[in-house]
Amino acid sequence: MEGCSVDSVYRKHFPFWDTLPEDDRRLLCSGTREVSYKKGEAIHDGDDCTGAIFVKSGCVRVYILSDEGKEVTLYRLFEGDVCLLAASCVIQAITFDVYVEATEDSECYILNPKAFSDVADRNTDMKLFALELTVERFSDVMWVIQQILFMSLDRRIALFLYEELSARGGDTVKLTHEQIAKYISSAREAVSRMLKYFEAEGIVELSRSGVKVIDKKKLKAKAL
Repeated sequence: MEGCSVDSVYRKHFPFWDTLPEDDRRLLCSGTREVSYKKGEAIHDGDDCTGAIFVKSGCVRVYILSDEGKEVTLYRLFEGDVCLLAASCVIQAITFDVYVEATEDSECYILNPKAFSDVADRNTDMKLFALELTVERFSDVMWVIQQILFMSLDRRIALFLYEELSARGGDTVKLTHEQIAKYISSAREAVSRMLKYFEAEGIVELSRSGVKVIDKKKLKAKAL
């Protein structure tokens, strides 16, 4: 669509895009701003209504924060993913605060919450997309809660490492012990102790560059 810099991106990732009237597509285009974030920078601080966040590149982390300051990572989003939990004014069922931060240098499109809400109210396909996406994210959240409540730490770490390798390829998870602890909602000291145990068992090799998996079969057995 002429004059819309995000048209090709939204057309690729939003299944409802071509069903929208041109006026609504223009409204979403004009209500979109592109923002670059440095690693560790906050994207959404919990109590405002940032809007829908579309990850153009990089990776962002969505988490909740307890009164004591403990973080629980709900999920991470990568290129092409959308976060609606930062748009509590759009989806009224969201009654808790979430936080979003860039875990690496990232570029995002931020969709104005009013524009998003107005277009969704007029278009069933877009509203259905938003509802299905919200259900999918809450499924991710329930999986995290299930791991925290019912899964041993060694299995949680093994599962995390195995899924990272499956998603990103290679044999090394290029994350610090502190980052891994954040992602699985554990203490850094506990993660470090378990990784050293994995190293003694010949499953991984620890270095400054990350965690190198040297026996993927053993790792998979612990994870599954």
